Amino acid sequence: RILLGCVILSLFTLPAMAALKPGDAAPAFTAQASLGGKAFNYSLERALKKGPVVVYFFPSAYTGGCNIEAHTFAVNVDKFAAAGASIIGVSLDSIGRLNDFSKDPNYCAGKFPTASDPNGKIAKSFDLAVRDARPGMKDTRGVEIDHGFAERTTFIVNPNGTIAATVGGVAPADNVEKALAAVQSLTAKK
Repeated sequence: RILLGCVILSLFTLPAMAALKPGDAAPAFTAQASLGGKAFNYSLERALKKGPVVVYFFPSAYTGGCNIEAHTFAVNVDKFAAAGASIIGVSLDSIGRLNDFSKDPNYCAGKFPTASDPNGKIAKSFDLAVRDARPGMKDTRGVEIDHGFAERTTFIVNPNGTIAATVGGVAPADNVEKALAAVQSLTAKK
């Protein structure tokens, strides 16, 4: 079942055909988020006052590709910060699942927040596909996944609220690498 779940989730690495493109306005959003296992209210608008924001959508906490992606972002968080950018992960997971995931030393490790988008409203505002979970699907811990999935896509948002770059259709670790290159490119242009 876990293998089947990983195969299904890998389908979400297909290119984001309808996702917002560079130059489009990024939808402002607020959401309940978690950092290091502690819930708080996240605001994209507030985060953009400090610099570019990497908004990365992922299908589900505690699934193969999402585990790799979260860990890779956590390992590279200082490189993003050195380029002046912050990171926010967004999924349809409940805040309870994200509290666990955000503090897990193997994944987010308390290095960046993850936001809960339980009905997919934020994902849809970024023109991403949201799909229902298959009944009985379990995560890598063996816990049933009871929420839908947004497609894996990352947006680099300029401080002025426009999309600087969109990354989709690549492996989770490559997604982080391409997002970092895009952020560093923004810094180099200044």
